Amino acid sequence: MSDSLPEGDSPKKSAPALGGPPLQLFSIDSDEPRGALAADPPLRPTDEFLEELERDSERLESATPQEILRFAVERFAPRFTMATAFGPEGMTIIHMLAEIAPQTPIFNLETGYQFTETLELREKVKQRYGIEVEYKYPETSVQEYEAAHGGPLYQTNPNQCCFDRKLRVLHDAARGQHAWASAIRRDQSPDRAKAPIVGWDRKFQLVKISPLANWTKKDVWSLITSEDIPYNALHDQGYPSVGCWPCTRAVLAGEDERAGRWSGFKKTECGLHSS
Repeated sequence: MSDSLPEGDSPKKSAPALGGPPLQLFSIDSDEPRGALAADPPLRPTDEFLEELERDSERLESATPQEILRFAVERFAPRFTMATAFGPEGMTIIHMLAEIAPQTPIFNLETGYQFTETLELREKVKQRYGIEVEYKYPETSVQEYEAAHGGPLYQTNPNQCCFDRKLRVLHDAARGQHAWASAIRRDQSPDRAKAPIVGWDRKFQLVKISPLANWTKKDVWSLITSEDIPYNALHDQGYPSVGCWPCTRAVLAGEDERAGRWSGFKKTECGLHSS
């Protein structure tokens, strides 16, 4: 069961000043095979394979997102999956996969802190496309986690909170898969600006495919509007980027679209898409 806020209780936060010391970074400390290295058969990042991925990425630079997804399905299914936070980009890819490969397994990292409006999209996806997005959960509930850390860790150490409740969960979800689809756009942030269309994800040890890397926010919303794709109601309330409710606020006029994430900390990424 989710520990998210009840409907109508989504908090609206103001913009605190950016500050504080640099946050500690966290990583998996284990020699166990992860991602595609734990698959049967395993997919290994040999020099030859990495060169192949680079060629594929260059070739697909001018391809449409649908063409990129068809490549991913033909090349990596049934060990091709998608993680979604039900953002506008993710909903766009789900819409495309529903037409191209509706059998693709799709999952959501249910941290226990997601907005009610976000969780409602899971049912909308099921009703519209017949696709049931699987929730992937952390080992502990929100209550257990906060009790173990003496209170809400997101208030003092959001990097560890993201690591424990998102990154560890994605590591487990990616185990045994060969490739995963990401909904990032290059124009969203400096970290994402360097993303290839197809490349080896060193953090999660599998192929990462970004069909929307070359798209803009306008491209995404044009398709959402024209195809009547479901989207998070918070986007109509000043939230261009939606994460967990304690760490997301509406943006102010002139701010970057990700300025509302972890406001007040020197942090703009949860760690899923940063190297």
